[in-house]
Amino acid sequence: MITIDPHLTKTAEVHALLLGAIAPRPIAFVSTTDKEGNVNLSPFSFFNVFSAKPPILIFSPARRVSDNTAKHTLENVLETREAVINIANYELVEQMSLASTEYDRGINEFIKAGLTPTPSLKVSPPRVAEAPVAFECKVKEVISLGAEGGAGNLVICEVVLMHVNESILNEAGKVDPFKLDAVARMGGNYYLRANGDCIFELPKPLRNKGMGIDQLPDFIRTSSILTGNNLARLGNTESMPTEAEVEAFITNPLVNRLLNKYKADPEEAHQELEGLAKKLLEDGQTEAAWKALLLIRKL
Repeated sequence: MITIDPHLTKTAEVHALLLGAIAPRPIAFVSTTDKEGNVNLSPFSFFNVFSAKPPILIFSPARRVSDNTAKHTLENVLETREAVINIANYELVEQMSLASTEYDRGINEFIKAGLTPTPSLKVSPPRVAEAPVAFECKVKEVISLGAEGGAGNLVICEVVLMHVNESILNEAGKVDPFKLDAVARMGGNYYLRANGDCIFELPKPLRNKGMGIDQLPDFIRTSSILTGNNLARLGNTESMPTEAEVEAFITNPLVNRLLNKYKADPEEAHQELEGLAKKLLEDGQTEAAWKALLLIRKL
């Protein structure tokens, strides 16, 4: 057993220990707007429910450890005193993760993450249409816990309206945890899935900003085979492979056999390449998946 004094330890190390040990943590997928109406969407795992009457949720956007700046979500709730706390499940987890990218102020993460904004009824920020549950909130109070990098800010939210997708309810009208298929945050790149195999690893969005789903070629973004998670994995890359790299991928034995087999049927070859890319993405081979998809242009 080692003993650590947080006052004598670097903030980044304390932060990592806290996140690794205090887990799993539920995730608030928060949509906000600034006073001009610009939309922001970002996840926070310093989050939970603290009261039922009044219904109170609290999340905490901490000041960045690296440069002690405030996150756009905090700036927005201080300006407007409104937020929507969406609940993201496993079906949305990679899109949610992509939305955590530190995009410049004014960039709409709904667009970057390929999610659908739906107008709220009692607050200005839109909710995530794909989220199984969304809570429209008025911000009662924001409590700053410090002025240094890593300091939290308790955003105390009163729920004024709840939206629940009926597909996650059981016969008694209560949330079925298996249908909800919730995700929770752990330390490092690890998450927990509350259905089936619980713990899985998800690469964090690139610090140098992934391109986003909105920048994917149309034939990829509109694929009927690739899921939102698949698209988000592609959108988390900074750039596409070069023409030469794609051309060289034809020599891959599996790809070569596939292309020869369906040489006379471009439509079937298209479907097979998409299916191969989906499998590669789910196996963590993102670069190879890109190459398989970009070969479709050569059919």
